[in-house]
This record gives sequence, C-alpha cells and structure tokens, in this order.
Amino acid sequence: MLVRIYPENPNPKEIDKIANVLRDGGLVVYPTDTVYAIGCDALNVRAVERICRMKGVNPQKSDLSIICYDLSDLSEYAKVSNAAFKLMKRHLPGPFTFILPTGGELPKLYKKRKEVGVRVPDHAIARALVHALGNPLLTMSIRDEDEVIEYTTDPELIHEKYEHLVDIVIDGGFGGLEASTVVDCTTEPFEIVRQGKGTL
Repeated sequence: MLVRIYPENPNPKEIDKIANVLRDGGLVVYPTDTVYAIGCDALNVRAVERICRMKGVNPQKSDLSIICYDLSDLSEYAKVSNAAFKLMKRHLPGPFTFILPTGGELPKLYKKRKEVGVRVPDHAIARALVHALGNPLLTMSIRDEDEVIEYTTDPELIHEKYEHLVDIVIDGGFGGLEASTVVDCTTEPFEIVRQGKGTL
C-alpha cells in the first residue's frame, strides 16, 4: 500500500494508522533526511527477524541501527558517554548515525551485538512515526551500498519494487541519494567510519 504523507505537516491520523501496523510487526518504507529506509518496531523481535531476512542480513553479525525521536530516552537503548552525548546534542536531529555500545532495553537479538547505530533524522515523518509508536524504529536504508539506483529516490518506483515485501510504502516526496555520516563513538577519539551527508 502506498500512502502519501506531506513532510511539512504529517497527518496524525495517517501516522497513527502506520504506527499500528508497526506495532503489529509490520514493515514500512519511509523517508528520512538522507535516503528512503525500511523500518520496523525495534523492540518487536519477529519484525526485526523479518526485516533482516528480507534484506539478507544476519542480525547477530550485521550492524543494526535504530531511529529515536530525540535523545531523551536514548540511555535505555545505548550507553552514552558524556563526550558522545555532547557531540550528538550538537548534531542531532541530522544526517548522522552514531555507533554506541548497546544498552539494556533492546531485545536479546541485539545483545549479541556489542554496538548499535543511533539516528535522530531531521525529518518530520520519520520522527512522527517513532513518536506515535513509542519505541525506536529498526532502520535499514534501501540504497545499495555499491551503486546509486534511481528507484531508491522515487516513492512510486520504491512501491513497485517493495509492495509485496513490506506492508506500507510512505510517499513523502523524492528522497535523497547520500547516506548518513557514521561516527564510531565506542572508542576515543571518536572516528568517522563513513563520510556521508552530515559534516561534523
């Protein structure tokens, strides 16, 4: 199902409907401040397993990232040093993924991973979804690491490709092509492991 939502003013009724789909273990394609992404309720283990199967990812070995609404409840999901918190506060919301040690509230599926990527995108739809859901979203970008493909920016083409794999594709307008900047905050000094759209 393709659902049009205007990023300037996301319709709360539509956002709530999509949050209910996420609560039920659904997968949703949605826009961010970088590229379109596939997301699910990060605390729903069945949904996380489903998204990992679809993307051909082993959750025990692959880097997993979550989207939070803001930094207020971040300490439940990741361990944040003072220095990391200051850096994140300066740059979020924004096109960054900060890699942090895993915290206590994530399901066991994550605990075998020592770290988790954390995003707070500067995009009203993504943040509204997280806010309505009340949990972080597990997120995986739909761009291919090796190449940029036109369909990944056009919601209608994304829908054609993913309509049988996900429950909802949100059309929030054309997406970007540049991924987030990834900053490893698990060691000091912090290290940029992928330069993307965000500039520290």
